[in-house]
Amino acid sequence: MKNISVLDTLNLSIPERIQLVEDIWDSIAADADSIALSEKEILDERIKAFHSDPQAGSPWDEVYERITKRREI
Repeated sequence: MKNISVLDTLNLSIPERIQLVEDIWDSIAADADSIALSEKEILDERIKAFHSDPQAGSPWDEVYERITKRREI
């Protein structure tokens, strides 16, 4: 497989770039089962942790405020 740079992809025609994106997406979709399982496992762990100690987390409004304050810096 030949390595290509971002600059190489920008030199492709629009139809070629669209085809490249479709090919990349198809390759991701082919492996989606392995990704979905990992995400499900992470969510299951987080739900279990929440149920074992619901006070350990932060309410959404506090989380949102922390995130927006970081973006102002």
